[in-house]
Amino acid sequence: ASDVGMFLLQVSCLCGSAPCLLCGCCPSTKNSTISRLLFTFFLFLGTLVSIIMIIPGVEKELHKLPGFCEGSGSVLGVQTHVDCSSFLGHKAVYRVGFAMAAFFFLFAVIMVCVRSSKDPRAAVQNGFWFFKFLVLVGIMVGAFYIPDGAFTSVWFYFGVVGSFLFILIQLVLLIDFAHSWSQLWLRNAGESNAKGWYAALCIVTFIFYAASIAAVALLYVYYTKPEGCTEGKVLISINLILCLVVSAVSILPKVQDAQPHSGLLQASLITLYTIYVTWSALANVPTQTCNPTLLVRNSTGSATASQPLTTWWDAPSIVGLVIFILCTLFISVRSSDHPQVNKLMLTEESAAGAGGEAGAGESGPHRAYDNEQDGVAYNYTFFHLCLLLAALYIMMTLTNWYRPDESLQVLTSPWTAVWVKICSSWAGLLLYLWTLVAPLVLPDRDFS
Repeated sequence: ASDVGMFLLQVSCLCGSAPCLLCGCCPSTKNSTISRLLFTFFLFLGTLVSIIMIIPGVEKELHKLPGFCEGSGSVLGVQTHVDCSSFLGHKAVYRVGFAMAAFFFLFAVIMVCVRSSKDPRAAVQNGFWFFKFLVLVGIMVGAFYIPDGAFTSVWFYFGVVGSFLFILIQLVLLIDFAHSWSQLWLRNAGESNAKGWYAALCIVTFIFYAASIAAVALLYVYYTKPEGCTEGKVLISINLILCLVVSAVSILPKVQDAQPHSGLLQASLITLYTIYVTWSALANVPTQTCNPTLLVRNSTGSATASQPLTTWWDAPSIVGLVIFILCTLFISVRSSDHPQVNKLMLTEESAAGAGGEAGAGESGPHRAYDNEQDGVAYNYTFFHLCLLLAALYIMMTLTNWYRPDESLQVLTSPWTAVWVKICSSWAGLLLYLWTLVAPLVLPDRDFS
């Protein structure tokens, strides 16, 4: 009887609010944190489904779905019948990505202007998880009945824009993480008077720069040729020069006076990430001689690549998947130590602190407590928009940013993907450069 009662309690928790989800199993934590983690779990669940869809064995079974293998649609006003006997996994990932984006867009609209947990819509944000899961599954199933044709070609560009914006969010989080890391170690070194912290800073910085230099050398070796591949040479060289510039600026005396915690650790981490984005961009160059990882797959399912076709993943995609997981978890569980980053990410953890303290006392141990009675700890709409962009980013990552050509019979790697990634790396470097010089340009503002 006790087992049945516990089962009923757990089922009721799925339909209730976030506080009861812990069910006495975990330490006390904030209601806002639990809700963000559960929405992130939904995103990871959709990502797992996408990964399963591109496994070759599963991909071959997708043609059995009614209306999915041979769809019809209108492309530029011309009725077409599309043979989708190939790259079904690619099409499935696009539909799962569409479903997740639609799910988070729906909640972003519903949660506009929610100010505190006293708003009735906050109960929808923090509860009814079983019904939310049903809504997500329903949208996902319905997405597979979307007629083929123009859908994949048009949704590709939505994915490009969303991925560009999410890469910028990743860069903001990376810059904030690097600053927090440096400040923590310098504070520990100052308080303990131990030189070990300074040695650790130097070692980590050296490792990051050494890895960046090695990566640049490998990019020149594998993605350029002595004759030709001019675009690759120019892009690698430009990003290398820009990384050297931001590294030099970070240790200028005036910058150090304005920001004592600024240093080469942050610059080395930004440099390493920039080189990764450059690598990811070069992996989409649509020229076989300049891109050894290029894969072109036609309507018969054959592949042209340096290695036999096994999966649509490549090394940049795997690294991108890891970075995606870390950044989405970062968005879900942490607010920044820096007020400027909190304003940019629309998180106000301190505003909900009073409510959280009271809630903790009322809820008792091993429960989530409502810390948003006086004000939300984060902007609900912005959080869902971040997850929407994350869904588009992982959709593009798992498909290697490939899209069907005009005939819808061949998947190709377009120059669009190359330039979006390169422009995002430039935007990230300029953003980091601005964080260094802003106190000098605007001395009257507080950039603490």
